[in-house]
Amino acid sequence: MDRFDSMNLLIRVVERQSFTAAASDLGIPRSSATLAIKQFEERLGVRLLHRTTRHVTPTLEGELYYQRCKAILAEIEDAEGVLTGREVRGLLRIDVHGPTARTFILPELATFLKRYPALTLYIGEGDRFVDIVREGFDCVIRGGEIADSDMIVRRLGLAQEATFASPTYLEDRGVPHSLEDLRRHEMIGFASSRTGQVLPLEFTVEGQLQTMMLPYRVTVTNTDTYAHLARLGFGLMQAPRYRYATDVAAGRLAEVLHEHPPSPTPISVLYPRSRQLSPRVRVFIDWLVEVVTPKL
Repeated sequence: MDRFDSMNLLIRVVERQSFTAAASDLGIPRSSATLAIKQFEERLGVRLLHRTTRHVTPTLEGELYYQRCKAILAEIEDAEGVLTGREVRGLLRIDVHGPTARTFILPELATFLKRYPALTLYIGEGDRFVDIVREGFDCVIRGGEIADSDMIVRRLGLAQEATFASPTYLEDRGVPHSLEDLRRHEMIGFASSRTGQVLPLEFTVEGQLQTMMLPYRVTVTNTDTYAHLARLGFGLMQAPRYRYATDVAAGRLAEVLHEHPPSPTPISVLYPRSRQLSPRVRVFIDWLVEVVTPKL
């Protein structure tokens, strides 16, 4: 393993806090990763990592060297790309909510990969807010306001929200034409992943946002389950309009109280502030702006 490969391995081990995870990311055996770092430390004459049974953390010298390695490798990648016209290459690890991926990314993904044939892509999917650095992601795409983040946040646009219910539910409870009509209705509880509390419904009235908590018998934490319960008639739900346009067109869901929409949801891409932006992340973010922003 040459010096630059060793630097890249060190970066992965520090960020993943694990030899096993870093080796898996780079497609090498764990034993090879362990030996390479040991030889790296011997050559430098400095201990770079603290090793425990649970985590691997950098020493003070290791942290300083890790930061320099990131900057050096990013500069080399940029310089080679500019001077040689070499294609952007490598593994890009992203995390994105499933519905967002299926609406914006997957339909256009073949074009992106054709444009950058030397790139490979790992797509993680979940509702939780991942630890980008520790879990080894290059960037994540998230909906909602991003509070107290030490990440760089680039907003892609605002997703318009709406209130939905199934036709069978509306036949039973009646179609609400005003907020007063909601006294006869129920909602499906959706618990915030940050607070664990059920989120109230939101309605815009004469330019002002009002919140309302309706009775609910079922609480969920997953957006797909939330929508499935709405289709089955368990109550009202609020979600981005783009996500359920197909359901509305097929008659599985109907939009209500169109004149009182919830507040729109920001869609953003986040990446570490401390990490030099690599060419593969840069081209991916530029592509997101190209394919996501016009659809919001």
